[in-house]
Amino acid sequence: MRNFCLTALLCVISMQVLGQQPYGTTGLISAPTAEMQKDKTIMIGGSMIDHNIYRSSYWSNSREYDPFTYNYYLNITIFPWLEVAYTCTLVKGVHGSSYWPQQTWGKFTNQDRSFHGRLRLWKEGWWKQWTPQIVLGANDPGSHEQTGGGNIVFDNADENTNHLTRFYIAATKHFTFQQWGTLGVHASVIQFDGLDLDNDHGFTLGANFRFNRQGDGFWTKALNGLNLMGEYYDGVVNVGGNYAVWKDRINLTASLYDGKYWSVGLYFRVCLK
Repeated sequence: MRNFCLTALLCVISMQVLGQQPYGTTGLISAPTAEMQKDKTIMIGGSMIDHNIYRSSYWSNSREYDPFTYNYYLNITIFPWLEVAYTCTLVKGVHGSSYWPQQTWGKFTNQDRSFHGRLRLWKEGWWKQWTPQIVLGANDPGSHEQTGGGNIVFDNADENTNHLTRFYIAATKHFTFQQWGTLGVHASVIQFDGLDLDNDHGFTLGANFRFNRQGDGFWTKALNGLNLMGEYYDGVVNVGGNYAVWKDRINLTASLYDGKYWSVGLYFRVCLK
């Protein structure tokens, strides 16, 4: 798995996914956007992610877990205005762990299941040409209480298993440059951890450029598969991108978080409409 992901990284070095690697949803690297997939689009993918990317101290600060976290996800755009996703995040116990038994060292020892949703509130250009698209989203919004009982909780991640929880509203505006491609500009306001208004808030800015050169040459077609991304998220700057290997069906992804932590992945996308 590591050899494969390193190969993918070399193929698209300095470039992340239209479906965010930590969440398996449409967006930039970690910052959400208001872009939506085409109606009836299905995405299936997986990633190897440096655990420092996660805000949750459950993964990022623990010395009992492998530095790299893995996930797989299923994402479906049910309607052109509604996207839902399921993500399973996997972690490995480190060798020499004092918490995990020796027979589990180097193997997957824990997993976190999460559900995600995105609702388009306003379509780009509905009122005026300059008006942006607006999306309301939730990542891992509810979880069962850690103490049991079956009750659903929406509060701070330190009190339960909502390790990916955040709520946000995002806006996106696109600008087309003839003979070159499309620039997307994105901004969002995020409430982390839960619905408690005392919890942490954040503001993100980002942009992506998707090439759309005209011509049938090899290098022109190769360039058109590239989608470059950059963002300011949670106090750090991240860069990344994704590359469509085959007709936008098979996509390689890579990202560099805060100039130090890299992640790679692969996803398959198909539109049934």
